[in-house]
Amino acid sequence: MKSKITLYSDKELIEQIKQYARENKTSVSQLVNNIFKAILLNKKSNKNLKKSKITDSLEGILKDSKIDIDDYKNYLEKKYL
Repeated sequence: MKSKITLYSDKELIEQIKQYARENKTSVSQLVNNIFKAILLNKKSNKNLKKSKITDSLEGILKDSKIDIDDYKNYLEKKYL
């Protein structure tokens, strides 16, 4: 059963989307459906990813450390520059 949805966007963007749909011989509705299907499929596949025992053992290992983002940036600069 199909149902209707109303979406709002910038007029210029809508025109570009319509043009893209025409060039690809599809409809805006089909484009939107494909995008939502891809989002939902990606969400499901991310839930199904299993962590390994190694990942589980490392989780939270640096929680109480004094290392911050600047330390990491400095490390990368030294390594690659």
